[in-house]
Amino acid sequence: MFSDLLPRVFIHKENGQEITLTDPDINLSPDEVCDFYSTLYAILTTAKIVGPEFKNDKAEYQFVTTLGTKG
Repeated sequence: MFSDLLPRVFIHKENGQEITLTDPDINLSPDEVCDFYSTLYAILTTAKIVGPEFKNDKAEYQFVTTLGTKG
């Protein structure tokens, strides 16, 4: 798979700021990476994973949460 050849990055938005999270282990699935980072960012326990989107020679995944948003 093409995405397996590119480094992965994971994007999480918190308080309107985009946080880039590095790949802790290439052998983990995106869901497992989300679980890994949920120990630091509790909001990620309810996150949906979007991607990958290929940007700047990287496979970029978005952790999208709707908890705490209005409208």
